[in-house]
Amino acid sequence: MTFRIATFNAENLLSRFDFSGYRNELRQDRVAQLYEFASEADYRHAEIARALSLTDDTRQLTALAIAEADADILCLQEVENLDTLHRFEYGYLFKMIGDGYRHKVLVEGNDGRGINLALMARDETRDGAPIEILNVTSHAHETYESLGLYTHELKGMQQPGDKVFKRDCLEVDLKVGTRRLTVYVVHFKSMGSPRDGLDGRSASMPVRIAEARAVRRIVARRFGPDGGGKRYVIAGDCNDYVEKLKITGDRRNGYDFVHVAEPGGAVEVLTADGFAENVVMRLPERERWTLFHTRGPQERHLCQLDYLLASPALVRTGRSRMPDIVRAGQPWRTPMPPGQEVDRYPRTGWDRPKASDHCPVAMTFDLV
Repeated sequence: MTFRIATFNAENLLSRFDFSGYRNELRQDRVAQLYEFASEADYRHAEIARALSLTDDTRQLTALAIAEADADILCLQEVENLDTLHRFEYGYLFKMIGDGYRHKVLVEGNDGRGINLALMARDETRDGAPIEILNVTSHAHETYESLGLYTHELKGMQQPGDKVFKRDCLEVDLKVGTRRLTVYVVHFKSMGSPRDGLDGRSASMPVRIAEARAVRRIVARRFGPDGGGKRYVIAGDCNDYVEKLKITGDRRNGYDFVHVAEPGGAVEVLTADGFAENVVMRLPERERWTLFHTRGPQERHLCQLDYLLASPALVRTGRSRMPDIVRAGQPWRTPMPPGQEVDRYPRTGWDRPKASDHCPVAMTFDLV
């Protein structure tokens, strides 16, 4: 018996309008900055028209990427609420896959923008095994103090009583056929911009490392420090990488992709000592990326931010299985190494619309 699981940062799957750009130019969409608005009312009308027009194309592409991932269990990041998820499924995803994800879980977490974690599951796997959600636990309330994770690296950034998870660690117990499975959906703190003489990744690293330690502690608290032979998957956007493909060159003369190791991040906390396997590492170096990062021609790389970290019990068998990374929803501006070019979905733009800035990652596991 097998099951297929995927993770996808759907990038701002929201059902609300953001009008804060009228008073804060940093929050204003770039197309709005081309115009002058006589009043806030005029700005609101224009923003509604812009958002509606772009969102329809974007969510068709999002749905196509999810359909291509073809997972029995889907872990999502950046979803506003259950109502938004229902509307997206009915208006878009249903048209791609038909009667699909009947079970939906979302718990509002700590994010100030209201982007939350969600899990959707089919009634049964492709093999015909029934899927049942048994229990849902949010860990959004956990603090550095409650988990004993406050360190000197966090001083000046966080207080002992602050919440560890900037969103949540959503723990979902499932029954697939006769087997138990636990999924931990995560979305760690973003890297942000350079500050205090450090690049964004380095400056925010202590917070992500604490989140990773918190996840590991939560799993170990339940299953033991070595996983206890239990089946679990830590799935989501860790906003960190262990390697990257640095990009040089241009469209006219061609691109070059250089592999660079980036040890010491949050992901290694979860893979150390065989606690979990990053299954994407089974792929060749140039095929492991899930996001294109750029701050202009001087800073461009491809990297893996999206993870399926599987317990030793899940990877005992199926060693020849490979993960799938869905890239057809990436915008045309994303340079891809030779041999990885894909046919983008119809109406994909140079920068937008796109399915997301992230790629879905999917994997089929044995349940034995």
